[in-house]
Amino acid sequence: MQLRKQLEMIRFSHTVFALPFALLAAVMAWTAQPRPSWRWLDLAGIVLCMVAARSAAMAFNRIVDRKMDARNPRTADRHLPSGQLSVASAVGFAAACSALFVTATLLFLPHNPLPVFLSVPVLLFLLGYSYSKRFTALAHFWLGAALMLAPICAWIAIRGNLVLADLYDLLPAVILGGSVMMWVAGFDMIYACMDVDFDRQENLKSMPNRIGISGALRLSAACHVGTIILLAILPFEFPILGWIYWCGVGLIATLLIYEHAIVRPDDLSRAGVAFFNVNAAISIGLFLVGTVDLLT
Repeated sequence: MQLRKQLEMIRFSHTVFALPFALLAAVMAWTAQPRPSWRWLDLAGIVLCMVAARSAAMAFNRIVDRKMDARNPRTADRHLPSGQLSVASAVGFAAACSALFVTATLLFLPHNPLPVFLSVPVLLFLLGYSYSKRFTALAHFWLGAALMLAPICAWIAIRGNLVLADLYDLLPAVILGGSVMMWVAGFDMIYACMDVDFDRQENLKSMPNRIGISGALRLSAACHVGTIILLAILPFEFPILGWIYWCGVGLIATLLIYEHAIVRPDDLSRAGVAFFNVNAAISIGLFLVGTVDLLT
């Protein structure tokens, strides 16, 4: 029961936003090799690191924001403000997930020490997002950068020695990661529109607070245009991707257009649908079409 509540607290189902991009980057990294070598410990390490890091960051965010969440009618029923979970249990969960993340990077040894060396800086960057809204309206892009690390770190986990020898080797993962950053920042602005009045009351920084709901939705749309542009650039740097991938990019563009069509400045009632259903379809869909394209 306690574990179920902790998973509900961190919205474990939202792991689908970043994990598929990490897995797609891993498949890209493997297929880029002249003789693809699948190492199942690497795959296990990527999945464990992704789940543990995301869980630690979300639990830490809930701990840091618990008092503000209690004052916000939309979030007052979350597990910590409502007393369903104690702060001590949340701290223990976050610490355990953090330890699991760092420990899981040992699976890449001895052939690739980079994940171990990078684990603590990456974790600190992820945890730092929880404070960003207190001092910058660019917090949406910090969140995007946090998820951008998913494909980049997965690529490094597979091709660490090649990356050390030539940083240019990392470029496909950076382009994919850049598309993730723009995508996440865009949909986070949509979601933040629902809290604009509370953000103003608490003097919290967000794009809806800074430039208004209409301006934030326009900026969100611009970010999503950037997402499609970067996804369109990727095959030119990673030419193994073919027509199946291009079909996936077209589908993602359609879903993003739909996402913005159902959210208007005077009607945010469907922002929840835009946040979860559409974006889950985008991340899982791109992983599926990209993987099928690369393996067929």
